[in-house]
Amino acid sequence: MTEFSFSCVGVRADQYAAGPTLVFRLRVSASGDTRVHALALRCQMRIEPARRGYDAEEADGLHDLFGGRARWGSTLQPLQFAQISLMIPSFTGQTEVDLVVPCTYDMDVASTRYFHALSSGDVPLLMLFSGTAFTGDGGFHVEPVPWDREAPYLMPVKVWHEMIDQHFPGAGWVRLPRDTMDDLLEFRSRRALSSWEATVRTLLDSAAADALSQTSERSAP
Repeated sequence: MTEFSFSCVGVRADQYAAGPTLVFRLRVSASGDTRVHALALRCQMRIEPARRGYDAEEADGLHDLFGGRARWGSTLQPLQFAQISLMIPSFTGQTEVDLVVPCTYDMDVASTRYFHALSSGDVPLLMLFSGTAFTGDGGFHVEPVPWDREAPYLMPVKVWHEMIDQHFPGAGWVRLPRDTMDDLLEFRSRRALSSWEATVRTLLDSAAADALSQTSERSAP
């Protein structure tokens, strides 16, 4: 049976994609001189947050995901990032291919919130592989690629930020239910606010003023 091994040798943001997209450069090796006619590959990508450290600002940004540092011993569990299928063409020995991973900037997605909280360093990823290989010099043999094939990779945080800045320069977005959007639109129209930024800022300022008023009332003799 052919032994397959995998490693990631680089990553870049696809500047020509319609939406945020990362392109990982994947190196695939097959044992011996066996000809691989095709390889139908499945890749599951996970974030392993316990494999790096975090400064105070990053810890604050991760509180929603993992709680306070005192709980991190049990809460820093792997996060699902992506599941990708890839068809690799014929090769013998070793080849390199692009693994294209569409991404989202939806803050309801745990992996996005994780990336957003990091300011520098690397994102510890683990790639898990499986699939089916079609091999043989004198004909076709069907061989499985077992799930124990994996490759760790440290992705620079700056690559994620570069990708997001290409599509959402200096901005972000939040997904809301339709009825909430209708209420926001009504509020914006009623106040004659010029933009969504002004709408949200007005709500935040109002909430801050209410909180200050309640604090003053509680502290009054």
